[in-house]
Amino acid sequence: MNDATQETPTNPREAFDLLITGNLRFTAGAPHHPNQDAARRTGTAAAQHPYAVVLGCSDSRLAAEIIFDQGLGDLFVVRTAGHAVGAEVLGSIEYGVSVLGCPLVVVLGHDACGAVAATRAAVQDGTTARGYLRDVIERVTPSVLAAQAAGVSEDDGYIATHVRHTVDLLMDRSKELADRVASGRTAVVGLTYRLAEGSVRTAASRGLYLPPDGTTAPVVASTSTVR
Repeated sequence: MNDATQETPTNPREAFDLLITGNLRFTAGAPHHPNQDAARRTGTAAAQHPYAVVLGCSDSRLAAEIIFDQGLGDLFVVRTAGHAVGAEVLGSIEYGVSVLGCPLVVVLGHDACGAVAATRAAVQDGTTARGYLRDVIERVTPSVLAAQAAGVSEDDGYIATHVRHTVDLLMDRSKELADRVASGRTAVVGLTYRLAEGSVRTAASRGLYLPPDGTTAPVVASTSTVR
């Protein structure tokens, strides 16, 4: 079904449901590959209208368009090692929500994250990384310290803590984003991805109610169908 098309969501709930429905297809091994045909390529050449900003880790196993089964023009993707946030990342996210009008921002972390592992090692050993890797570790360190202070010992706990801290950081640093969330125009959701399973779980949410147990089943299935 590589010629499938899908409607563009206009609110945070529709956007989240569409994203999660795509992940469920991917996890089940039945992707539709929507918006990946020649017509879509031509149709998006003049302008883009993505429905979600995805801030994810640069890990080669975390390609957002694949794991959420989306196509050309659907997602505005920003990727850094350990989804570390600097001025350029904040500017890119604000462009996605204020200029492109995306109703959803997703922070996407994953298990076995090299950036988080390197930061944990640096904190434990007191070592200093070389070059610009030091900047990445410095940005992830507050999350690692918070996880340690909370008594976290498992990798999943460190990853979830880092995702939550990143969501909080975006809301604290970007008035543009915070204002849009407060007005209901945009929601920010933190997700953790399991590499072996291909599935996501909720770690944080701002501006959109999601079950506290981390499940991500779509609430309004009719807005998430691929036509």
